[in-house]
Amino acid sequence: MRFAHTHTDFTRPADALNVRCDNYRCAAMPSVHTRTAEQMETGLRELIATVQDQHLAGLLERMLGRHAATWRRFRDAPAAKRYHHAYRHGLLEHTLLVAQSVSALAAIFPGVDRDIALTGALLHDVGKLDTYRQTGDGIEMTDDGRLHGEIPLGYARIRDEISTDADFPPRLAQALLHVILSHHGSLAHGSPVVPCTREATLVHMADNLGSKLGSFDRVQRELQAGQRWAGYDNGIGAVAYFGCPGPGAGAREPAAGTQLAA
Repeated sequence: MRFAHTHTDFTRPADALNVRCDNYRCAAMPSVHTRTAEQMETGLRELIATVQDQHLAGLLERMLGRHAATWRRFRDAPAAKRYHHAYRHGLLEHTLLVAQSVSALAAIFPGVDRDIALTGALLHDVGKLDTYRQTGDGIEMTDDGRLHGEIPLGYARIRDEISTDADFPPRLAQALLHVILSHHGSLAHGSPVVPCTREATLVHMADNLGSKLGSFDRVQRELQAGQRWAGYDNGIGAVAYFGCPGPGAGAREPAAGTQLAA
């Protein structure tokens, strides 16, 4: 049985994405990336090219290839309603960050099947394409998004695509789909199962880290000049402090006349 998928167009110009509904709090979903969409796409394709298993590589090509039906929408879509990467190209940015993290960590921790973990990381949020839709003046959740949720929608989309490969190994499909179903980590957070494999645990942890650090970015952009503390934020799960030195601060030369401790 194949599921019908909704079609959300995130490719309209930015001025058509002036988000006013309560799902997003970002005017026109502005880009806040340090890399361009083209650079992020290049990074994503470099990772895809490292997948050795022919069935997983074929699945990624059919779902994220340059000529895939969903690629343009995936490239332009936001990653979340509010808490992290909730802007145009946010899904691409979040997916790339999670996949890069998984790729690096798979080389450190023994016993991880890198191809399964990396493919899971690259596809873990594909259900968001069916979870949101664009209205005249904003973006809201679809009926399927509200009734089924992003994880079951992603599971259905990936399972349907796997079914087009008659030779796709059942155990490989089982392992990959477990990564997708469990990547939120707990039933309380929307996963129908908890991570039970190394690969699923790795993707969940990388996804959680990317989401939390993305929330720090969002909160910091909302601070007033000179403000160091932000109130409690649900995406972070704590109050946030921004008084620490920035990147590279520890390597700065001391001011002239500064006495260094012995």
